Amino acid sequence: MTKPIEELTFLNDLHYFHEHTWAKVEGDLVKIGITDFAQDSLGSIIFVELPNPGEVYDQGDEFGQAESAKTVSALYMPVSGEIVKVNSVLEDAPQNVNEDPYGAGWMVIVKPSNPAEVKELLSKEEYLNQIK
Repeated sequence: MTKPIEELTFLNDLHYFHEHTWAKVEGDLVKIGITDFAQDSLGSIIFVELPNPGEVYDQGDEFGQAESAKTVSALYMPVSGEIVKVNSVLEDAPQNVNEDPYGAGWMVIVKPSNPAEVKELLSKEEYLNQIK
């Protein structure tokens, strides 16, 4: 059962992609994961497939998949760039995405090829308006 939007968490310091991923600028890198709305919609996540460091993606590309008991969902890159780190803990603990989508459940860190793309992403308010 999915929660009402009012019970989900959305952070002000994140940038949101319309395909339900978030981006957090950390120096010259960007940490990426899925939103609380996305993990709640998927239900209990049982497997996360992530790319390898060194792979390069354009904004909007599929970079992996999250599998729940209900469905398999593609993960979409909010910014173009090269994968510099993946959250390998999710291989053994995919439930981290459900329990803490903005913390322990982060998925990849990228070195953006076009940092200006971050400014084109949705604010918390814009993302909330999209999903309501």
